[in-house]
Amino acid sequence: MQILMIDKEFYKTMLKISIPIIIQSFVASSLNMIDTIMIGRLGETPLAAVGIANQYFFLFNLTVIGICSGCGVFISQFWGKKDIRNIRRTHGLSLLFVTMAAVLFTLPALIIPDKIITVFNIDSSVIELGAKYLLIVVVSYIFTGITFAYSFSLRSTENAIPPMIVSTVALLLNTVLNYGLIFGNLGLPQLGVAGAAIATVIARLAESIFIVAYVYAKNGPLAGRLGELVDIDSKFMGKVIHIIMNVVLNEACWGFGFVAYSVVYGRIGTQAIAAVQICNTIQNIFMVVIFGMASASAVMIGNCIGAGEEEKARNNAYRFTALGTAVGLIIAVLLALAAPFIVSFFNVSGSVARDSLWMLYITAGSLIVRVFNIIMIVGVLRGGGDTKFSLLTEAFTMWFIGVTTAVIGAFLLRLPVYWVYALVILEEIVKFAIVLYRLISNRWVKNIVHNI
Repeated sequence: MQILMIDKEFYKTMLKISIPIIIQSFVASSLNMIDTIMIGRLGETPLAAVGIANQYFFLFNLTVIGICSGCGVFISQFWGKKDIRNIRRTHGLSLLFVTMAAVLFTLPALIIPDKIITVFNIDSSVIELGAKYLLIVVVSYIFTGITFAYSFSLRSTENAIPPMIVSTVALLLNTVLNYGLIFGNLGLPQLGVAGAAIATVIARLAESIFIVAYVYAKNGPLAGRLGELVDIDSKFMGKVIHIIMNVVLNEACWGFGFVAYSVVYGRIGTQAIAAVQICNTIQNIFMVVIFGMASASAVMIGNCIGAGEEEKARNNAYRFTALGTAVGLIIAVLLALAAPFIVSFFNVSGSVARDSLWMLYITAGSLIVRVFNIIMIVGVLRGGGDTKFSLLTEAFTMWFIGVTTAVIGAFLLRLPVYWVYALVILEEIVKFAIVLYRLISNRWVKNIVHNI
């Protein structure tokens, strides 16, 4: 515990970066839960339909996060060197790649939305509602990509407050519009599931406008002219793309694995996927502190390595993992205690509520291991530039252990959804052993900007 008691500068910087991210994530998760409750009032079928449609957004979201996180590895290390020119070049690549990703995800959803929903569920009523929602909400993807590019780049330069403020305003707008457009309140038409999609599009558009306006009004390190943003040669692009691809593939391995879980749960039944949707919505609220810490660790460790302070980066890694484990224990207890109360807010059948509750207890029981893995994969290894190892670890544990056990549990053993959910935890246990060994080895420290 001694490592947690020293270096006040560490805690000051960590809080400066992580608290705005935690607040932003908490607001997002809380309002998403409110939105889920609103849609849940329409019934289990609309709840399942929107949840499944959002699995497609989940894949897009992970792709964009991978792009922005990969660029963020460079930006955080460039920020350690105070290299503004290369920060702007990297940010320009981030904007280019998220725009390309938005186009690639938007076109299929506009052309074959029903086919996309069918991958996750074969209930005709769920497919109809899910396709209706997806066809509208996919318009927001381009705005989401732009917002993410600016938010991640701002965080990587230790400026996390503006993304928090912009995101909070947009999410509040989204919730108000949902209240009006889903149920016909506030003088707005009652549009049900379609209303929820329209509200999302409007809020995402506003969010992207706000954050771009802030960056150029302040004329900070990201406020590059067009010529500065596209000042990219093949050598520079090759280095950045190598890291980006590792992170994108890392996120994709995890994301497609998570979607594979959703397919498994969806094939168990509509009630099963509704229970999983409730469980995920609730646990996301409790995980915001951990993801905030992981984001802070990636930035701080990247800054240290870019500045040539590798020993400080190693010490910070141990501090983050130890602190994260302690916080994870507290969160696990709070989640277990609060789960019955929160589940009671959802207008679902007794069996769905019961399954959700069991899954939340399983989550609480395994949280310490999961928290350590998140701090390492999303924070320490990524900030340290060790993206290839993260990719290989995620791919192996997710697909060879997690997805395999889920398929066996659901289709061969025909277990209830909460037991299938429990089997998947084996993935986290194996991952824990692998990343702990990597941390101790110190081979994760890689300066990727020293010769740029």
